[in-house]
Amino acid sequence: MTEARAITPQAREDERSLEQTLRPRRLTDDEYIDQRKVKDQLRILIEAARRRAEPLEHVALYGPPGVGKTSLAHVIAVELGVPIRVTSGPAIERAGDLAAILTSLDPGSVLFIDEVHRLPRIVEEVLYPAMEDFHLDIVLGKGPGARTLRLPLPRFTLVGATTRIGRLSSPLRDRFGAQYRLDLFEPEDLEVVIGRSARILGIDVEPAAGREIATRARGTPRIANRLLKRVRDHAQVLHDGRATLSVAREALAALEVDGAGLDAEDRKLLRAIAEKFGGGPVGLETLGAAVSEDAETIEDVYEPYLLREGYIKRTPRGRVATERAYTHLGLTPPGGTPLWERS
Repeated sequence: MTEARAITPQAREDERSLEQTLRPRRLTDDEYIDQRKVKDQLRILIEAARRRAEPLEHVALYGPPGVGKTSLAHVIAVELGVPIRVTSGPAIERAGDLAAILTSLDPGSVLFIDEVHRLPRIVEEVLYPAMEDFHLDIVLGKGPGARTLRLPLPRFTLVGATTRIGRLSSPLRDRFGAQYRLDLFEPEDLEVVIGRSARILGIDVEPAAGREIATRARGTPRIANRLLKRVRDHAQVLHDGRATLSVAREALAALEVDGAGLDAEDRKLLRAIAEKFGGGPVGLETLGAAVSEDAETIEDVYEPYLLREGYIKRTPRGRVATERAYTHLGLTPPGGTPLWERS
């Protein structure tokens, strides 16, 4: 269900080259926009490591998808002036895979592991001494005759990214000396992101159109850039190529993204809670079955924005639709008059 959504925060394979083009290069405010507290702390951390001529301590980045964790990992490497090696938790299936990566790193390198919470446990245990003491313990042989070979590693910085910091085991989480949360963007910051992307891509965007895209982009730069591309296509094919406010609204309406940044799937989810389950509470598994989606996707993809904007709330018994959800859907809350009819 989420694959075709214009506002899904997950990266798509066909967008990798575009994201590479639009990715910020430095920690400056005109390059890496928003996340000001994180940037301020990172600048100090990086400068301190430079002055001591030491590798940066290991960094964990967590927060919703699409807010710049991967971009920030690349920026850290650029600011340090070192190479970066990129992989992901699911891609490292065996301890030998990790050993091959670690032994091939240059001294001081950044190793970026996306979805670090999905590392297999056996791989994670090999990572502990590598992060702490910069060595690998390799077991040779089996049984009573087995012996351990300690292999030194070049000093490196691990940058781990996750949408679910709570899923990291305590031993792994504790080995990240710096942990930063990246938040969703405010619309005014997304306007700056859209303006920067439009300049790089050569898109003529009216400021009001950029503002309209920003208000519907769910606080996520990845979504803002995706919507900008769709508005550009709409402008070029159906109009004179300029992304005006009316063109942006027309393109976003065709994508079924409304003024609050909700699409047809969001409204379907809210309507299921409101109509099928009387406003809730309803458990995730039951809700997922009702909308043909798995519970983890609802929790990771749908909920962050709907919770942040106050359309649903979590309770010990399940999810509940709020009065704001009823207002947005044009429905009457259970046992009450609609908000728009109240004096």
